[in-house]
Parts: sequence; structure tokens; C-alpha cells
Amino acid sequence: MPHNRQKKIAVINDFCGFGRCSITASLPIISAMKIQCCPLPTSIFSNHTGFNSFFYTDYTESMPQYIDEWEKLALSFNGILTGFLGSEEQIDIVKDFFKKFKKGDTVTVIDPVMGDYGKLYPTYTRELADRMSSLVPFADILTPNLTEACILTGTEYKKNMDKTELITICKNLSKMGPDRIIISGIERGSDLENFVYEKGKEPVSVIEHKVGICRSGTGDVFSSIIVADAVNGVDLITSVRHASAFIAKALKRTVELCLPETDGICFEEFLKEL
Repeated sequence: MPHNRQKKIAVINDFCGFGRCSITASLPIISAMKIQCCPLPTSIFSNHTGFNSFFYTDYTESMPQYIDEWEKLALSFNGILTGFLGSEEQIDIVKDFFKKFKKGDTVTVIDPVMGDYGKLYPTYTRELADRMSSLVPFADILTPNLTEACILTGTEYKKNMDKTELITICKNLSKMGPDRIIISGIERGSDLENFVYEKGKEPVSVIEHKVGICRSGTGDVFSSIIVADAVNGVDLITSVRHASAFIAKALKRTVELCLPETDGICFEEFLKEL
């Protein structure tokens, strides 16, 4: 059918009206990389939860009907990207989505958003984290931060893990399904490391200088570039370097503009470079 001729990526995440994160970060990034972005919202926020106040609507009950309409259209996707999932029911819905839409040539990138700095996010339970591991076998590329990689593998969290420890974690994650893993945003003094593991290859560290404070939406920008590059046939190491350099440049501009921490990163000025 005509609407299946253009490359498309389904993005399963929350919609956040202000704050540059989740779907509102993925949509312009993926579109700038010449791929149609098809959002499937898990919830709707006026602005993200880092603000003192926000409006929120859960979209779980509507997700199956939303997906049914895509089935009626006989849509097919070159890529699928998942982000924050807020309940066990949503995880089950996403598993069903994979079974319906993940074909042999569909690249699936799973960002298992669960926690940071060695702890689960306040809204996440241990049971929900355990259920998240059931999505890992569907991933072609998995993009956890160090905390999430430790949670998924039952590894004790340490901030300063060495290469050997990271390889062990990645091998354990790979046994769960994915052949390509990126442990993102590992702090190395004034730098940030993205540790790239591809089964059967020597792991590679991609390092960029840390610019300013950590901001919401950075991970969404990162995973969006990774999935779009994968669909466009870019190799993983090149893609991670691409994403890391783009984020570093956007963070530098964000600092120059003195934007509040809650406002995410100023990536709009560089979209044409993607």
C-alpha cells in the first residue's frame, strides 16, 4: 500500500507538551533524519514531572484501540523505539505490539527507562522493573544507562565500573536477546562515556566532554538518533558517535542560552545537521 513505501518508525512513549522529552523530542529528530515518526502515546503530560506542577492523563486503556487502527491500515514499520512505560499493563501491550508489528527486518530499539544513579525512579517498583526485563528479548539494540543495566542483570551498582565489568554486564544482557547494547552516560570525571557492545566484536568507548548539568530528554534524543541511523543503515559505532557529538553541541548551546534545567536541551538549532 502507498503508505508503506516510506520508511517509518513507531515511537512508544509518553507525550510531553513542554520540556523537550519523550515523543516531543523523538518526533523532530526522526523527521529531520528523513523518516516518518509515528507516535503511540502511553500517557499525556502538559509538561514533564520535573516541574512543580503538571497535568497528566494515562493513555493505557486507549492504547489497544489505537493499535487496532494501525492494524486496519496494514501499517508496517522499519523501526520501533520504546521509552518510559509506567505500568505492567503497558509493558504487556508493548509486547503484543512487537508480536504484531516486529517483522524480520524491523529494527527495535528499547530504552528501558527505570532509574539512575543506582536507584529506581520513585514511580517504579521492583515488580515493574522485573517485568521490564521481559521486553529485552525483543530488542535488536538495547540502550540502558548503567543503573538500568545493573537492574536488568542483577548486578550490584558501582559508579566507576571498569571495562571488564561492563563487558560482563553486556554479555549477560546479550544472553537475554539483543546483540547490540549501548550503556549510556557513564560518568568519567569531566567526561561521559557511552560503552558500545556488539556481539562478536571488540567493545568501543565513545567519550564526549560533559557539558553543564544533566537534563531531561537527553536520553530520548540519543535513542531517537540511534534508531533512525539503524533504519538508515548506519553502523552502530558511527551512530553512537553521531548521537554523542550532536548532544554535546546542543548542550553547549543550551548553556550559552542559560535555559532552565527543566527545559531540556536546545536541539532545534542543529536539526538540519542530522
